[in-house]
Amino acid sequence: MEFTLPNTIETLTPDVSRINDVPPCIDSSSTGQSKGRSNMWEHFTKQKPYSEKKAKCNYCGDLIKYLAGTSGMRNHLMRCKENPNREVFKRQKLSSSTTEGVSVGPSPTISKFDQNASRMKLVKMFVKSELPFRFVEDDDFRDFVWSLQPRFEVPSRTTLRREMWELYEEEKAKLKFFLSKQCGRVCLTTDTWTSIQNLNYMSLTAHFIDNDWKLQKKILNFSQTTGHSGELIAKHVEACLNNWELKRVLSITVDNATANDVGVQYLKRRMLSWNCLVLKGEYVHMRCCAHILSLIVKDGLKEIKDSILKIRNAVKYVKSSPARFARFKACVEQEGISYKGIVCLDVETRWNSTYLMLEASLKYKDAFVLLDMQDKKFGVEMAKGNGSVPLEEDWEYARSVLPFLKMFYDSTMRISGTSYVTSHMYMKEVFGIGKKIRQYSESSDVSIRLMALRMKGKYDKYWGNPNGINILLLIAVVLDPRSKLDFVNYFIDYIFESDMASQLKSKLLSSLKTLYEQYQGVEEGSQSSQQESQLDDEDDDPHGMSFYLRATGRRFDYISELDKYLREDPEPYTKLVELDVLHWWKVNSTRFPILANMAREVLAIPISTVASESAFSTGGRVVSPYRSCLTPKIVEVLVCTQDWLKGTPFSILFDEDPKELDKFEQGESILKIYIFFSLYFKFLKMIEYFIFFVEITSQDEVGPSSVIHLDD
Repeated sequence: MEFTLPNTIETLTPDVSRINDVPPCIDSSSTGQSKGRSNMWEHFTKQKPYSEKKAKCNYCGDLIKYLAGTSGMRNHLMRCKENPNREVFKRQKLSSSTTEGVSVGPSPTISKFDQNASRMKLVKMFVKSELPFRFVEDDDFRDFVWSLQPRFEVPSRTTLRREMWELYEEEKAKLKFFLSKQCGRVCLTTDTWTSIQNLNYMSLTAHFIDNDWKLQKKILNFSQTTGHSGELIAKHVEACLNNWELKRVLSITVDNATANDVGVQYLKRRMLSWNCLVLKGEYVHMRCCAHILSLIVKDGLKEIKDSILKIRNAVKYVKSSPARFARFKACVEQEGISYKGIVCLDVETRWNSTYLMLEASLKYKDAFVLLDMQDKKFGVEMAKGNGSVPLEEDWEYARSVLPFLKMFYDSTMRISGTSYVTSHMYMKEVFGIGKKIRQYSESSDVSIRLMALRMKGKYDKYWGNPNGINILLLIAVVLDPRSKLDFVNYFIDYIFESDMASQLKSKLLSSLKTLYEQYQGVEEGSQSSQQESQLDDEDDDPHGMSFYLRATGRRFDYISELDKYLREDPEPYTKLVELDVLHWWKVNSTRFPILANMAREVLAIPISTVASESAFSTGGRVVSPYRSCLTPKIVEVLVCTQDWLKGTPFSILFDEDPKELDKFEQGESILKIYIFFSLYFKFLKMIEYFIFFVEITSQDEVGPSSVIHLDD
């Protein structure tokens, strides 16, 4: 799809007064000089008599002959020590030598210039680099561009804005075509954000795995909303899906706000009317795993609040002024601490920053103890508010809790990825955290045991009830070739009581079979019934296969892809080498075509709303205190276009016009038939020539008395 500029373009007229500053390397025709006179005569003076064809250098006075042109004069200027522009001429010579063999324009020293291509590069640079529109009218920027290419027409900010909009529409058309060809069911994440303009924005991101088994993440919408109510957000999502012509949705991942429950229920009713949901839409609602982990850890940290408060106050004292920090660094050097990290102050509402603060503070524990001995103000400040400096038991307690917090931190980092599949990791993390919480609940340390029990209460709220677990996430673990069904069943028995475990395992198996049948398109038993009817037909059994199957009792041994996959041994698990799950399914898609199609969509489910948070980070940079007058629509253009341009594969795969590609695909089957018959007739012709050659060779070997007649 080519990008064309409108007929009327608003441009900034370059400063004509600077035309005398054109570098010598530019062709004289572009500066209004005579085409027959070289610019070397600006540096030389002809000498009499003119018949001797000698010129005097204006800098050093040497005489140079110009019998065969001015190349000798140019070479002299590069060597002349008195020439103030000697380096310029050297760079000009080097530039001309490196462009040899390259297609150039009328001037031998300037490469071919394309105004439209350059304008497109400029527009993309402003979108991807988040530059303000006024920058295009900056005098220094215009001077810089003019020095690179005087013929480039720098657009105004109004034209730049219009061309960004055109680029947005062009990339949107490409993405829509890409989705229609490369995407089955799509998985969504959505969230809302309030900008510095005090306007509400909703982000909608699509996640899917393309035909080449690459995970894709594309922002579909970044539009203004008038509120945060669940039904209002749901209607915005519905309108966006209609605009993108996306009717097949597998899941919607949101955080745990109550409004989102209302919104997802509304979307579920609408999508059921579209007849696009699997398993009757019971598991379309995905809760953000990172949010749940945060709630669990916050509940547990309440038990160690006093110890954390003491360490936090100590860090706050050190970071409060350069003089205090200098005294702390002196203590670090005296204690010989080799750790080079900087002690950081946490944000009380973000437990992961609390973990990082404790991790760094424990490494500087001896420095804090020495600071208490050398700095009297440190103890005075810590004593305010009935507090005190961190005691030995505070440090020991923090050290004993740190591995527990590290488990949550590492888990959050793993599940928050957006460049790799995470759905098969969700329940593995849940199982691992549940196992660790159970172990800490039996700790001999009373404080740690109380912390683990508080966490267990929150854990059971979200993951302790089999009816509250999303079965699609358990199916995703089954589709991991290292785990399969036995792994899931083992941990279900470990985490839940026997009655609840049996209920969940039964529910998982029935849902797995139902989902497989839905992707198969027909009921499981149809293929075995079809095979059975074929075996009973003795008239159509030329090779005795039906007789053999009946005789050996194998007539009913039809095995589905699902049963075959589950019966095979899991892939070996190694900590050093991480299995690429998508690559495994890509390689084995010919063996399990139905299961591979199911895995391609289930594994694309995002288990956190990090994608939406990333979009809001981009929106925060686009709508900054220095760019707070942007309209909501241009904000959407900038955020979405930037996302599509950065690492966009469809711009490479589908650079052509979608209409032309449709025409090509319609004629592709006819072309294949034509190629097949062409190759077939060529093959017959080659066989004919080969037989003729063999017969002639045989005639030469048997001698002239043995005549072979081709007509025979």
